Amino acid sequence: MKIDVIIPVYRPTEKLHKVLYGLSRQTYLPEQIILLHTRDGIKLDVSVCKDRVSVTEIPILEKEFDHGRTRDLGIRMSDADIVVMMTQDAVPADLFLLEKLSEALKEHPDAVAAYARQIPEKKSPLLERYTRTFNYPNRSRMKSQKDLPELGIKTYFCSNVCAAYRKETYLELGGFPYPVIFNEDLIFAAGAVRSGWKIIYKADARVIHSHEYTYRELIRRNFDQGVSQACHPEIFGKVKSEKEGMHLICTLVKKLLKERKYLQIMQLFVESGCKYLGYQMGKHYGRLPESLIMKLTLNRNYWIERSDEDA
Repeated sequence: MKIDVIIPVYRPTEKLHKVLYGLSRQTYLPEQIILLHTRDGIKLDVSVCKDRVSVTEIPILEKEFDHGRTRDLGIRMSDADIVVMMTQDAVPADLFLLEKLSEALKEHPDAVAAYARQIPEKKSPLLERYTRTFNYPNRSRMKSQKDLPELGIKTYFCSNVCAAYRKETYLELGGFPYPVIFNEDLIFAAGAVRSGWKIIYKADARVIHSHEYTYRELIRRNFDQGVSQACHPEIFGKVKSEKEGMHLICTLVKKLLKERKYLQIMQLFVESGCKYLGYQMGKHYGRLPESLIMKLTLNRNYWIERSDEDA
């Protein structure tokens, strides 16, 4: 089965070179890497992998970027059987990433997608490391509609930080939604699961990926999260995500108490408060003035496009 890797690129750092190098050394090489470059006038250096993998650069205007549409464009440009969505900062942890993801879809023809485990960087903050470990455990799992009572919203979880999709089925199901401010992967996965397909969490397919957000960034990121949920009540109106958030907080507090990391508990409460504030403002964005929305969002293009459609 042919594999293509698709990566949206915006103001890349040296991590993108690590991503490209890691992809070009895989045991299961992709046919091509498609870079959807969303900054005009910047030439990417792809020399780290061009000796082994074909690289296709597609220029995308910044104002045209959309989480769903841009990725969908890359998928429709591919003629591979499996398309792997990645972000520019998700570095393959070993040589077997693509082999493990493709293996999962080969072994389970009733699965439409398989997503990778995210390993935090060693230098990442303690709470970020614990959160990644909570969200991405070391055991793989197949998820279907029957898991909804146990897993709740996590039944639909799938991350385009690194996820492989069966292209033909992806197209049959209509692809990622757009315009979309956030969660294009989860929204697609929810539709697929409700149509009878399965999602695989492949724990032995690993990428190194973590963040260190400021309080302001936490508010803005979770504002977009709240907007996404408000715009898709067919998913989030029936399956609440707040329960999973409380589960995370309780799990981390118990772990930190056991390790006597009391200052980190205070930090957890502050960060969780920022997340909840942003999330609630996002869920009720309809009550907010446009000027405040534009200050809170990380995706201004989404609102501009909405305004153009409403005009």
